[in-house]
Amino acid sequence: MQQLTIIIPVYNEEASIEEVLKRVFAVRLAGWKKQVIVVDDGSTDKTGGILAPWKKKITLLVQPENQGKGAAIVEGIKQATGQLILLQDADLEYSPADYPTLLEPFTNARVTVVYGSRFLGAHLSTMYLYALGNKFVTWVTNILYNTNITDMETGYKVFRRTVLDGIFIHARRFDFEPEFTAKVLKSGHQIYEVPISYFGRKFSEGKKLTWRDGIIALGTLIYQRFV
Repeated sequence: MQQLTIIIPVYNEEASIEEVLKRVFAVRLAGWKKQVIVVDDGSTDKTGGILAPWKKKITLLVQPENQGKGAAIVEGIKQATGQLILLQDADLEYSPADYPTLLEPFTNARVTVVYGSRFLGAHLSTMYLYALGNKFVTWVTNILYNTNITDMETGYKVFRRTVLDGIFIHARRFDFEPEFTAKVLKSGHQIYEVPISYFGRKFSEGKKLTWRDGIIALGTLIYQRFV
């Protein structure tokens, strides 16, 4: 039986983290054993208390102060033991029911990285400018790295552990997405995309990504291309 490591960075998600964990553990994956790593990135709400009863089922890492999504993922990777690593957001925008779709391509040995694209699958209508920004940074990614993907910023990224050989991630916050993508592509890996469902939330519902992160993503993509 192979092992799948699921890394969940979480910051102030008291309204959704327990439901996310329930859905993660509810998914049946034939031939796979799950290692679930939750990184509490300095939450100041009730997230810590909600996670406490789950300690027997998950590996819980606690950052004393909020450092950002990238920093949390990097800490989670250090504890990962699975042949595959899957990144799972702590909100309810992404559905663990899509795990079988995300894992199926890895039956082909040539596939090393899989992205779940929100623009290929069924999705709840999202904010127009937000979607436009996502498509723009993806277009820039395709131009700079001579690839052809539809969703660089997707939260569903799955990859073989060996992909990380020789790659060091410096990103601390949401710049993880462009830095990881850039370094994966520069290392010669091709990204395999599959359609996923997506239930985007609004800023009033707790969405944290802003237009500033889009500017940082562009800067990161350009810097990593020529560094």
